[in-house]
Amino acid sequence: MDTRLIDRSEELEKLRTHLVSADRIALDCEAAGFHRYSDRLCLVQLTHDERTYLLDPLSVDLGGVLRPILEDPDREVVMHGADFDLRLLDRDLDINLRGLFDTQIAASILGVDGIGLQSLLERTLDVQLSKKYQRADWAQRPLPDEMLKYAALDTHHLLTLADELARELREEGRMEWAREEFVELEKIRYEEPDDEDPAARLKAARDMTDREVHRLREALLWRDEIARERDRAPFRVANDSVLIQAARQPPASVEALINIRGMNRGLARQEGEGLVRRLQAVESLADHEVQGLPPRDYSGRGRPPPEVQDRMRALKQVRNQRAADLGIDRGTLLPNALLEELALEPPDDAKEVSRVPGIRSWQAEVLGGDLVQALEAPLGSNTE
Repeated sequence: MDTRLIDRSEELEKLRTHLVSADRIALDCEAAGFHRYSDRLCLVQLTHDERTYLLDPLSVDLGGVLRPILEDPDREVVMHGADFDLRLLDRDLDINLRGLFDTQIAASILGVDGIGLQSLLERTLDVQLSKKYQRADWAQRPLPDEMLKYAALDTHHLLTLADELARELREEGRMEWAREEFVELEKIRYEEPDDEDPAARLKAARDMTDREVHRLREALLWRDEIARERDRAPFRVANDSVLIQAARQPPASVEALINIRGMNRGLARQEGEGLVRRLQAVESLADHEVQGLPPRDYSGRGRPPPEVQDRMRALKQVRNQRAADLGIDRGTLLPNALLEELALEPPDDAKEVSRVPGIRSWQAEVLGGDLVQALEAPLGSNTE
């Protein structure tokens, strides 16, 4: 396998010249979120013309070279499970990819069992991939040769896999279904996460008193500050369970902190005094100063009325039978959330089905008429 590491500007410029005439490439990305504080883009794998390039975004600015290549709709870009990678490319390189062919989506449209890359390569090409470095630290430098070889394999077979899946899609008359899904996926953009209360993310906080929740929040913020400073994933600094124990039974000293089951002794000795002080400060707060969990949001629709439930049952029955006939996953054919939209506001005809936000043209074509017919039946006449 011809593999080249691109970590210098002059090498990147040569790659630009090489890729200008490429009508088709395979692409993958590696991030560091499992090990590092940020899930920043750490490696881009690109295969073209039997050669795989490993591009190092920590050494060179890839945006200027890759943007015109990846944003050209006339160039096919083959990826697998592109959802997360497209967000990375948008956030870190300001690239909004076009011309996507996603092998995971193609496999789901075909109804393939096991749509992970490893399963698909084994099923389609009789190729077996190792998972050895699946959760490796891609931000480390230099990257070991074994990790580079592993990364190159992620795109080495993608073009051949896409050819086979495209052939099957054409045979089944589902190529346009897949293409519509590809175009929708191309619209994905990175969105900043909401400023959620860190304590609210932990299920255990629901059973805590307000003061315990306040202590837990302080412990989580303590961990986050250390994780950011050390560029480590927060869970690698201290487990949630350790901080929950500290919030419920606050240690009075560093030695008491060390004795909490699961606590990293080195971390406790180096940074534990800060945590002990923060937890003790919560004890000095008056009750009205203590902040428990924010009120839960009950703004959802809640349980739908009986007539909507009846319509939902009828729609599910139609969807489930059609999915079985086509041999594809029910959610792939039409998710329950969209069936609920149809049950709440029943369309008058198949054209109206296609106008519901989120419903693809191919889904309306395959199911629209049957769904409208099911909604026209007397309520209560359908059973699952």
